[in-house]
Amino acid sequence: MRIQKRLQLAAVLGAALTVSAQAEIAGTQFSADMVSRGPDGQSTTGKMYVGDDRMRVEMSQQGRDMVRITDQKNGMEWILFPEQKGYMEREIPQDARSDSPMSQLSAEANPCEGVSGLVCRKAGQEEVAGRPAIKWEMKVERDGQTATGAQWIDVERGLPLKYQMPNGQSMELEMLGSETIDGRPVEKWQMTTTVPNKQPVQTFQWYDPELKLSVREEFPGGFVRELDNIRVGDQPDARFQVPEGYTKMDQPPQR
Repeated sequence: MRIQKRLQLAAVLGAALTVSAQAEIAGTQFSADMVSRGPDGQSTTGKMYVGDDRMRVEMSQQGRDMVRITDQKNGMEWILFPEQKGYMEREIPQDARSDSPMSQLSAEANPCEGVSGLVCRKAGQEEVAGRPAIKWEMKVERDGQTATGAQWIDVERGLPLKYQMPNGQSMELEMLGSETIDGRPVEKWQMTTTVPNKQPVQTFQWYDPELKLSVREEFPGGFVRELDNIRVGDQPDARFQVPEGYTKMDQPPQR
């Protein structure tokens, strides 16, 4: 039971890291092609449209065309099924919402804000892989148990550069240099994740400072995920709305 409680506490701390590390909807509006390739060379494609605190992703899953629309400002999400002209609706959990665009992320902002039961304390500035970072100590209490962790947030980018969990898991980001992808200047980062009793795992990310998200990711085993044909520009409101004639559904349509 004690181990189970510790795992539950670690999960709550992990939620804070997820909220702070997730790619919030950037302030720059754009469209792009999404491409995922496996080690066998097979690829899947989709489309991404990013507007003002809103995002639309078009994809095919198990032979079914789907569209996901996320509205961070109003805390809502819709899944569209074009073939059936139907949609599902859900409210985004408070912990997963972003109150401000990515361009306003700051290392000085409390990363625990909005995460129930979690307390963060600013613990000064340190260097991580040669970059200035603000250290935040995290603590959560539940069922009489206390778990602690820490994360270091990059002063310039507002990104989590490092975290340490009570179960021994840790992550660290290191910038390797500048490159160009699809004509856009990007930063290449190496992420090293360490889990007790296992070999460290390394992934690579190419971060676009204007879009404030990774436009390419390489994972162990040869899996690659990237954005191609990026076009910066305002997106029409209709792209982030449920089309007329669509019917609300309680569950996905059967195949």
